[in-house]
Amino acid sequence: MSTNQVHTLSPEKWVQSYSDYLFNYTISRVSNDEIARDLVQETFFSGLKSMKNFQGKASERTWLISILKRKIIDHYRKINSTKGKAEVRMNFYSDGDNAGEWIEERVPNSWTNDTDKDIENDELKDTLEMCIDKLPEKYGMVFRMKTIQGFETEEICKELDITASNLWVIIHRARTQLRRCMEDNWFNK
Repeated sequence: MSTNQVHTLSPEKWVQSYSDYLFNYTISRVSNDEIARDLVQETFFSGLKSMKNFQGKASERTWLISILKRKIIDHYRKINSTKGKAEVRMNFYSDGDNAGEWIEERVPNSWTNDTDKDIENDELKDTLEMCIDKLPEKYGMVFRMKTIQGFETEEICKELDITASNLWVIIHRARTQLRRCMEDNWFNK
């Protein structure tokens, strides 16, 4: 039996009905309360702006989740872009008179004597990023989504319209290419 139920939107109920669910979904992917709240708020705002595009084929919650997924992906793309890095803020002091955030590029150096280790970690991170950037675009996206961002297999498959077996082939090939690139550019330099 096939039912072609047409769903409707009730934006006046979104915050009460979906904010907790969307927040919990988001916090498991970004691990930062403030960013999670901002992404949920942006989702509601985008939903309001694009209500005319809602076709009623999916439930309100499913539609809002699809908007939220795009917001999360955009968040990570922004962080990973050179331009976006200048906008990422970091906590320096968490309480007291000095509480505040710093733009990531301007965070003061650590006051420990681990400078050599920090330099080596930065070089390793830069080399790994360079190797990920050298991957074919789809490989890089799948690798980041699965390994770095922690998306579930089903979510990635649905988002990129690929099968689970295809995803695992891509992950395997990406890891093989990354290993080769890291050996050439990090371990054997």
